[in-house]
Amino acid sequence: MLGTMHAWQAVERGHEVVHLERETEARGASVRNFGLVWVSGRAQGEELETAVRARELWERIGERVPGLGFRANGSLTAIRTEAELAVAEQALTLPDAESRGYRLLDPEQTRALNPALRGSLLGALHCSRDAAVESRVAQPALRAALAATGRYTFLPGREVRDVIGENAVRDDHGDVHTGDLVVLCTGAWLGGLVRELAPELPVRKVRLQMMQTDPLGEPLTTSVADGDSFRYYPAFAGTALDRLREVQPQSPVAAEHKMQLLMVQRLDGGLTIGDTHEYDQPFGFDVVEDPYDHLVGVVEDLLGRPLPRIRRRWAGVYAQCVDTTRVVHRERVRDGVWLVTGPGGRGMTCSPAIAETTANLANL
Repeated sequence: MLGTMHAWQAVERGHEVVHLERETEARGASVRNFGLVWVSGRAQGEELETAVRARELWERIGERVPGLGFRANGSLTAIRTEAELAVAEQALTLPDAESRGYRLLDPEQTRALNPALRGSLLGALHCSRDAAVESRVAQPALRAALAATGRYTFLPGREVRDVIGENAVRDDHGDVHTGDLVVLCTGAWLGGLVRELAPELPVRKVRLQMMQTDPLGEPLTTSVADGDSFRYYPAFAGTALDRLREVQPQSPVAAEHKMQLLMVQRLDGGLTIGDTHEYDQPFGFDVVEDPYDHLVGVVEDLLGRPLPRIRRRWAGVYAQCVDTTRVVHRERVRDGVWLVTGPGGRGMTCSPAIAETTANLANL
């Protein structure tokens, strides 16, 4: 998605783009995600500013490319304990709470906004700025719109093996592609050419597990998070969160797998549910069942009903800056050659604004 958004920025500014993709179609973190445009939990400062700008860009692009499935559905972080309620109340005091669209809802207001949440709740933190797209179809839809301009060429199944000087690359077919600017958006592919160009790259890999259900049979009108997301997202750091950690330990499974609940309804009615975080390499190659069991229990408690059948499960790997306060690693490795990677779990949310910033820095 990061590479496709860089292509979008260049074409929008009147340039011609040749887009090389290692796979025949995107198969990494750009499709193995929730499709969330997630503003609510971002850290104050650059990260939030990037997410807010990206949210604006997503909406504009979504108006022009309906196939993205963009919808400004907002989110609810479900609150089930007094300690979680205190974190939400403290979040309302943030100086940027209004720009995030924060609003604290009681149980009746929560169910009025999202009637599918029939479980026992003290309320929810509403973020009206959050949105969603269909991650599995977003890139083909964007590429079709780009191709319609006549200034975009997509070359799948081409891995860049070498950067030649300041304005050309050689792919694994032996073909050389020349332009005025080279942008390498390498995702979690951090070896080979990337190591040669940036041997001290301050980026790590993170592995996650997720799943998707059959159609729910009713609308889930917002994206949904649980109280464990307060522990994960930097916006909620503070004394109330410290107290939450003290009086309300995570379940052993959630703690072991560094879990939170995020849940988004797909346009076909199914639910995308996750996720876990694994940081220590080498990663396991197994898809482990305990986290799925935990998530099913949390979701069924919130919905007050059994989940539909699990249709698919998957694992994924994304690249994240070692300094997690950084939005992305952007480096000019040569004149005219930029390496952009490591947005972590922010990639789907922030990619339009990250690409816009690269375009500005490169004077496109």
